[in-house]
Amino acid sequence: MNKILFLLLTIFSIDCQAQETEKFNLGFENQSKKTSLTDGWFKWGDYELSIDSIAHSGRNSGKITSDQTGNSFGSIAYKIPANYAGKKIKLEGFMKIKNVEKGYAGLLLRVDGNGSSLVFDNMQNQNITGTKDWQKYTISLDYPEEGENIFIAGILSGKGEAWFDDFVLSIDGENVQTLKEGKKELSKVQLDKEFDNGSLIAFSKLTSKSMDNLALLGRIWGFLKYHHPEIAKGNYNWDYELFRFLPTYTKAKNDMDRDKLIISWINSLGEIEQCKNCKSTDKNAFLKPDLNWIENQNDALKQKLLHMYDNRSQGKHYYVGMAIGVGNPEFKNENPYSSMTYPDDGFRLLSLFRYWNMIHYFFPYKHLMDEDWNKKLSEYLPLFIHAKDELEYELAAIQLIGDIQDTHANLWGGGDKTDEWKGKNYPPVHVRFIEDQLVVTDYYNEELQNEAGLKIGDVITRINGKPIQEILKEKSKYYPASNVPTRLRDISADMLRSNSNKIEIEYISNDAKTQNKSLKLYPKDSLNIYRWYRKSDGKSYKKLDNNIGYVTLQTIEEEDISRIKSEFIDTKGIIIDIRNYPSTFVPFSLGSFFVSSSTPFVKFTNGNVDNPGEFTFTNSIEIPSQGKTYKGKLVVLVNELSQSQAEYTSMAFRAGENTTIIGSTTAGADGNVSAIMLPGGLRTMISGIGVNYPNGEETQRIGIVPDIEVKPTIKGIREGKDELLEKAIEIILKQ
Repeated sequence: MNKILFLLLTIFSIDCQAQETEKFNLGFENQSKKTSLTDGWFKWGDYELSIDSIAHSGRNSGKITSDQTGNSFGSIAYKIPANYAGKKIKLEGFMKIKNVEKGYAGLLLRVDGNGSSLVFDNMQNQNITGTKDWQKYTISLDYPEEGENIFIAGILSGKGEAWFDDFVLSIDGENVQTLKEGKKELSKVQLDKEFDNGSLIAFSKLTSKSMDNLALLGRIWGFLKYHHPEIAKGNYNWDYELFRFLPTYTKAKNDMDRDKLIISWINSLGEIEQCKNCKSTDKNAFLKPDLNWIENQNDALKQKLLHMYDNRSQGKHYYVGMAIGVGNPEFKNENPYSSMTYPDDGFRLLSLFRYWNMIHYFFPYKHLMDEDWNKKLSEYLPLFIHAKDELEYELAAIQLIGDIQDTHANLWGGGDKTDEWKGKNYPPVHVRFIEDQLVVTDYYNEELQNEAGLKIGDVITRINGKPIQEILKEKSKYYPASNVPTRLRDISADMLRSNSNKIEIEYISNDAKTQNKSLKLYPKDSLNIYRWYRKSDGKSYKKLDNNIGYVTLQTIEEEDISRIKSEFIDTKGIIIDIRNYPSTFVPFSLGSFFVSSSTPFVKFTNGNVDNPGEFTFTNSIEIPSQGKTYKGKLVVLVNELSQSQAEYTSMAFRAGENTTIIGSTTAGADGNVSAIMLPGGLRTMISGIGVNYPNGEETQRIGIVPDIEVKPTIKGIREGKDELLEKAIEIILKQ
């Protein structure tokens, strides 16, 4: 008995010592205070967090419980200083979920540095939903050397419950619990704190000549940022160097004085050594660097800038890199200055300069813009400099972002005042533009149908006395998009928003009689708005009448693909619905079903850090043929909701030997995205690579052009028809 007791006490002692040696409470076991969460864990988002006894091991797990609407997210998070050296970072953890729908659950791994997220993954693209017992999940990312903090978390988006336990974080295979911390040496950029509390720049009345000089400075500043070897090494905080130079520059008496100041500034940055491996622009480059503006400068400045170009930085760059294996730009070490919700004059100017030059040198679709990007610096200087408050600054940024005409580009973060300006209250009905008219197409909450007093198919003609077309003209510039159908898609979601509790509308119902009514509005969290267009209809595939297969990509899972191939091999035709965002990446796994031999379907253009502004084609990527080839007809459904991965997938299916794509213009934004941070905590993105058919034909802005255009009609909406689906069936049955 004494031996058993001694053994138990020994085991208990060893267990306690093991727990004490753990630096980080990643198993949720340590709780030194009477708080709702165990030590070190904290809350992101809106959902309820708790410590639960349903654990994978030990006594505790972390639990997230959604609210009744499922319109938001919750995350249980832990912060670890990034005081470790290495190349790869990996998070492992166990997760259990119950009734997760309208979203996803997953682990989250994020490394932050210099005020922005450097790498990030939340497993959203794995679309983990439903009810699942404890399973181990893993996230692996490149570990950025400039990282300052590591965040690990469990996340639940949508509706349901999720439990998390036994997180393990490792760097280059070494567990951080035992990994020795290394002292990181701060870069010269990080040590420069002079303007952390403000730029000290305040513009008084600016003449047209002053504006021209600022526009030139914006070009010079950006050119030096991406070409000067010393800046590329991280030897200068290039944001703050702008603020140091501006007071002197704005006092220039004439062009000669101005140019001397610029040359002196360039000389102060250090001697430019001869570049022995700088290559000339590829003669076959799809896009070439735009140096025409340099040719327009006086001879001394022109020669200085051309010398810089001929001896530009090569290789690793402090402010930009290219994603490994993809080639889209990664804008690094760009401080978002998030604490400055309304940045001062200097920081607003910096915002314009930063964004304009990122687009000028690293956006693959600059040539497809309706307006000349070279004119945008001068055009937007007054809007940014004279923005009198946070809202005007946000709206100026949105308009600038909109001018690149890329549906991936919008104000995805930091636009709080813009969101308030659009209205805190929402309608109970979903509306879309059908046949150029604003049409009621659904209800967010069925129980509000009678109270709304509107029927599906009703056409709204006026809001608070204003015609719909007039409202569209006012709003359009604040809704960035690649093309008109996609802009209408996004505007429609906000057309009926207001800060009032109700709006007055004029509408036409089935009887073609114009009517007026007050439409009650509701707070967003009381409506089931969350990703309306992705609402699930259960299983991803089914048999229709007449031996026709139907597949929707919005709920498809990897395990569905083999079943689809086996069950649909002898059907007359297959309809694949991509009027949604695919939940699983299927271009190759499912696309291979429709080709009898390896078939090219896409090629890309990539930028070049060593020669900013140069874009060259990659080789074409092919869909492989695997196993039995489908012999029936394939009809693919697309519309303005088909965006990015949906468009890429459509291109893969188009390579099939008997494919017909029907519907209407897609969103026209394909390819991997690159995040951009701007002062004031504004976050946007761009399409970072060019996406083309093998013959070079572009998809950006144009979208996936259907072989047969089919659009829904108001009559069809009123009758509850899916006119695209009906047309697809007709095509398959036609001999």
